Amino acid sequence: MKILFVEIDTDRDWAVASLGPAFLAAIVRKMGHEATLFRVPVDMPLEEALAGLRDRTPDLIGMSMTTRQWQRGRQVANAIRPFGIPIIAGGLHATFAPEAVLKEPGFDAVCLGEGEVPFAALVTHLAAGHDIADAAIQNIWLKGGTHPGLGPPIPEIDDIPFMARDMLDERWGFANMSTQRGCPFPCTYCAARMYDELYEGIGKYGRRRSHESVFRELEEIRASENGLSYVLFLDDTFTINHPWVFEFCRTFPERIGVPFSIHARVETMNPKLIDALAGAGCRHIVYGVESGSERVRREVMKRPVKNDRLVEIFERTKETGIIVTANYMMGLPGETVEDMRETIALHRRLKPYDFGYFVFYPFPGTQLFHVCKQKGYLPEDWHDQEVRLDQTVLDLPDLPKEAIAETYREWTRIREEDTAARDAEAAKIAEQAMRDANPAMAAC
Repeated sequence: MKILFVEIDTDRDWAVASLGPAFLAAIVRKMGHEATLFRVPVDMPLEEALAGLRDRTPDLIGMSMTTRQWQRGRQVANAIRPFGIPIIAGGLHATFAPEAVLKEPGFDAVCLGEGEVPFAALVTHLAAGHDIADAAIQNIWLKGGTHPGLGPPIPEIDDIPFMARDMLDERWGFANMSTQRGCPFPCTYCAARMYDELYEGIGKYGRRRSHESVFRELEEIRASENGLSYVLFLDDTFTINHPWVFEFCRTFPERIGVPFSIHARVETMNPKLIDALAGAGCRHIVYGVESGSERVRREVMKRPVKNDRLVEIFERTKETGIIVTANYMMGLPGETVEDMRETIALHRRLKPYDFGYFVFYPFPGTQLFHVCKQKGYLPEDWHDQEVRLDQTVLDLPDLPKEAIAETYREWTRIREEDTAARDAEAAKIAEQAMRDANPAMAAC
C-alpha cells in the first residue's frame, strides 16, 4: 500500500514536522508498505496542494493535526474528498475533538490517542482489500460509527521503531528527538497531561525510553548522510526524572558529544542538575513561565511556583552559559489587566535571552477548554474559527479584548527593544574583538 502523510504548516515554509507520522511511517515500512510525506506550506495555493496529492496516488492519507493546523487541514481534506482516497486524522485535535472532525466530509476516521498499533491494524485491514468503513479496530473511530474504545499503550516504549527521519524534513545536521511520552503535571492549559488521563484504567501512558535506545538512535543519525550537529529534545519536560537525566548527562558527551536543547520546568531544576546539563553539552533551555502572577499560576494554571524561584533558576542557568528562552501567555480566564502587567514585570527580572509570547487559546482536551465552554467564554462557532495566538477567541467578563490586544502589542515592542539592545551588544563585542586582534585600530 501507498500511504501518504500530509503535514500542514502554520507559520513558515520550514518547521519541525509532526512526530506522529514519523513513528507511523517507521511501523508501516517494517510491514512492507510505502510511506511518504507531503508538506503543505502556508503560502501554497489549494489547487497546487491538490495536484501534488493527486499525483502521488496514495491508497491512504494520514493527517496528524494540532488545533492550530485544523482549519487548513480540513480545507485540504474536504477538497480531496472527490478523489475517493480514504483519509484518517490523528494527533491532538483528532483525539480531543473527534466528533467535530468526523462531521467534516473529508475525514473517514480519526485515530484516538497513541497510534502505532491501531494504525498498523488499519493498514493491514485495507491491504487485505477491505473498505475503511468496515474496520472494527480499537482507537479508530469511523464516520457514522460509535466510540471504538481504547486499547492499552505499547507497554515497552523501547519496542517502538525509531522515527522515519525523512518524514521530519530535518536539515543541516539538526535532529528532533523524543525520549518520553506522557506528563505527570496537572497544568490546566496543556493537553500533554490529558493523554495520561485518557488512558486511566487502561494502561500506563507515561513512559520513558532507556538511555541505550536514545543513544543508539542518535548514533544511527550521526552515521547517516545527514549527520548530526545538534539535537533538539522535544519532550514537554526533559528534566522530570532526575536519576535518568543525571545518567544521561554522564554518558551523552562520550557517546554523542554534540550540543543540544531541552524544554524544562523551573520546578524540576536545581543547581546540581543545571551544572550537569551544561557539562553534558546543553546550550539552550526553554522554560515555560506562562504568567508573572503567582495567583494566576496557582489558581488558574495549577502551577504553584514562586516568582523568586523562577528568578533564581533563570539566573543560575544563565551563569552556566546556557541560553535561556521564556514563554509567556496572556488573556486567560480569571486573569486581570494587573496580572498581565505582573508578567511583564517578571520578564524584566528574568532577563531571558529570548522569549515567546502568546494569547491564550483553550485547546480541546484541556481543563481550561472545559471551563471556558461551561462558562460561556468560548463562542459557539469556535471550531470554525482560525486559531490566532495574537488575539483572543474568548469573551471574558473581566478582561476586555482590547486590553489583551494592547498587552500583545506591548510585548511586541518589548521584543523589538530587546532585539535592538542584543544586536548593539553583539556589535560592541565584535568591535572590541577586532581591536584586540589589531592593536593599530586601538589608536584610531
